[in-house]
Amino acid sequence: MAAQATLHCLTGCAIGEVLGMVIGTAAGLHNAATVVVSVALAFVFGYALTMRGVLRAGVPLRQAVKVALAADTVSILVMELIDNTVMVGVPGAMDAGLADALFWVSLVLSLVLAFLLTTPVNRWMIGRGKGHAVVHAHH
Repeated sequence: MAAQATLHCLTGCAIGEVLGMVIGTAAGLHNAATVVVSVALAFVFGYALTMRGVLRAGVPLRQAVKVALAADTVSILVMELIDNTVMVGVPGAMDAGLADALFWVSLVLSLVLAFLLTTPVNRWMIGRGKGHAVVHAHH
């Protein structure tokens, strides 16, 4: 269940992260601005994916927002901390162009590491009735 929850979270985070990195790199933004855009979009897409399923279950919008915040905030935060640390930490990754393999290999590596290191966090949270355990009450 924790791996499935992490994969769900990773999907939203990856969409936002990749989109943010592409936007920041293509626009020639400073590395810090690119990270801010990536993190913001990761939260938006992560929450949106969770809310989509919860809204389909008939939960009102206001409650769906609360469920998404409770389910995903810690997971997205940990995931973003890891993948942006990797991207910033790999020499030249943030300055590589979109056609450069270093950019894409670093981004994939950052997301794989984020998944591997966030799964135990989600397992711990689910075991305590938090995180994605909150979402499962609405399915």
